[in-house]
Amino acid sequence: MQEVTRMASNYRNLTPAQNLDKKTLNKMVWRSLNLQASFNYERMQAAGWLYCILPGLEKIHTDKEDLKLAMAHNLEFFNTHPFLVTFVMGIVLSMEQQKADINTIRAVRVAAMGPLGGIGDAIFWFTLVPIAAGICSNMAINGSVAGPILFLAIFNAVQFAVRFFLMGWSYKLGSAAIGILTANAKEFTRAASMLGVFIVGALTSNYGGTTVALEIANGESPIVIQSILDGVLPKMIPLALTLMCYFLMKKKGWTPVKCIGLLLVIGLAGGAVGLF
Repeated sequence: MQEVTRMASNYRNLTPAQNLDKKTLNKMVWRSLNLQASFNYERMQAAGWLYCILPGLEKIHTDKEDLKLAMAHNLEFFNTHPFLVTFVMGIVLSMEQQKADINTIRAVRVAAMGPLGGIGDAIFWFTLVPIAAGICSNMAINGSVAGPILFLAIFNAVQFAVRFFLMGWSYKLGSAAIGILTANAKEFTRAASMLGVFIVGALTSNYGGTTVALEIANGESPIVIQSILDGVLPKMIPLALTLMCYFLMKKKGWTPVKCIGLLLVIGLAGGAVGLF
C-alpha cells in the first residue's frame, strides 16, 4: 500500500463529494485539541493531524482504496501552530472533497502549515498571553480569586473562537484562503510582536520589584542608593536584569531555565550580603 501511495497522484473516484455538514466540521474542531497527543520527532504532528481530519475523510471518500490513499498521504510530516490547525484542515478537506490531485493537496498542506507558526506565536504567545496575564495577575496580586479564572476564560474563549471560525472560513474558501491569510502575514506578525514587546516592557516596569537596600551613612540623613537610582531611571535594576537575561538568551544561547537559576542565585547572594 505504501508503494501505491508513493506512485498514485489521483484518486480512483474523481466525482466531487457532497459538502461536509456543520456537525462533522465541529467534530473535527474538537478533535483538533488532540493534535499533539501523538507527537514524535520523525513526523511531528502527523498522527494527530490524521486523527483530526479522519471524520471528514471518511465521509468524502466512500471508496475504501481512496480512503486508504488519503489516510496514507495525510500521515506525512506535518507541523503547525496547534491553535490555528483548523485553518489547514478546512483547506485540505475542501480540496479532498473536490478530489484534487494528491500532489497538489500535499503541496498546499505544506504551504499552509508553514506561515501559521509565526502568525500563531505573534497572536497568542506575544500578544494575547502577555496582555491577559498582565491584567489578571495584577488582580491576583491584589487578592482577587477571579484573576486566574478570568485569564483561563479569556485565553480559552479566544482560542476556541479562532478554531471554529477558521474551520468554517477556510473550508468555504478552499486553497484561496492561503493567499488571503498570508498576503500581509509578515507585516502582521511584526506588528503583533512589537505590541508583545511593549506589553512585556510594561510588565517589567510594573511588577519588577527588585531594589537596592544599600545606604551610605550621612549623619541623621543617610544616602539611600535606591533613591539615587530612581532619580536617574525608575526601575533601573529590574530593567538591567531583564536586559541581562535577554542578552544571555539571544547572544549566548542560554535557556529560560538557566536564566531563572541565575536570577535565583543573584537574589540569594544579594540578600545574604544585604545588597537587596
